[in-house]
Amino acid sequence: MFKFGRRQEIFEVGGVKVGGQPGELPTVLVGSIFHEGHKIVIDRSLGIFDRSEAENLINIQEEMSDKTGIPCMLDVVGENPQAIIKYIEFVADVTDSPFLINGPNASTRIKAANYVKDAGLQDRAVYNSINYTLSDEEITAIRETELKTAIIQAFNPKNPYPNGMIQILEGVPGKEGLIARALKAGIEKPLLFMPVLDVPSIGFAVHGVYLAKEKFGLPAGTAPIGVVGKWSKSRGLGKDAKIACRGGALALTQLRGANFIIYGSIAKAKYVFPACAMIDAIIAYYARSLGIRPLTKNHPLYKMFRF
Repeated sequence: MFKFGRRQEIFEVGGVKVGGQPGELPTVLVGSIFHEGHKIVIDRSLGIFDRSEAENLINIQEEMSDKTGIPCMLDVVGENPQAIIKYIEFVADVTDSPFLINGPNASTRIKAANYVKDAGLQDRAVYNSINYTLSDEEITAIRETELKTAIIQAFNPKNPYPNGMIQILEGVPGKEGLIARALKAGIEKPLLFMPVLDVPSIGFAVHGVYLAKEKFGLPAGTAPIGVVGKWSKSRGLGKDAKIACRGGALALTQLRGANFIIYGSIAKAKYVFPACAMIDAIIAYYARSLGIRPLTKNHPLYKMFRF
């Protein structure tokens, strides 16, 4: 537990604050919905889904957020424009939570972002993501959507190590970095995302979070527990092994300064929120010795413990 040497930015997205020094704000948890394999989706191509169960899952995440003091967002995943626009329309109607526009290609994301613009939802929307495939055409299209917040994906296909993540964000001689290109696209609130490829690479991602925050002072996060579910060797360790291992991955991520975590399926909310709330409270309690205080009375340190 520590304090970053560089001043840390705090951005507000749809009423949710993200960023800052460890101990100032709770970790923002982002649950995915309508993703591949999500059983509530009946037809992924047409965007047909069980509306009652989708609303129930969103309500559970918000209930856990209220109980713990951990803010939440939704990662809305759609495989084509028709589907993702239907999902966003539904989400915007049933919750006030901010949401990520998560499409598999620029065309899908841009069409969804234009729907968001027309619906007046830009303040709640996060473009997911600006990444190494970013073209000049996508930059222009993003700027025209007037979205101000985006996930900046630090995956570097030429160098997957933490220093490679920093390189693709910062740029190298002769090649502009993704942060600068995102600013050209009109993004004013870049959220830096460090990729996780498998369980052992969680260490690369969380160190990338630390390096990015120290270098740029911008909010940073990752997705450390989705790969745990795909870890075949864990099956022989007992029925609760994956839950315990996910908790370990969350703790490791938060202790390196992550401001947001995309935790995978929203169905995990019931055990992810309490674990992260406890860790946030521990971090905030220690941070007092560094002269840092929570910036909100709704912090898990106060919600979960008596101080």
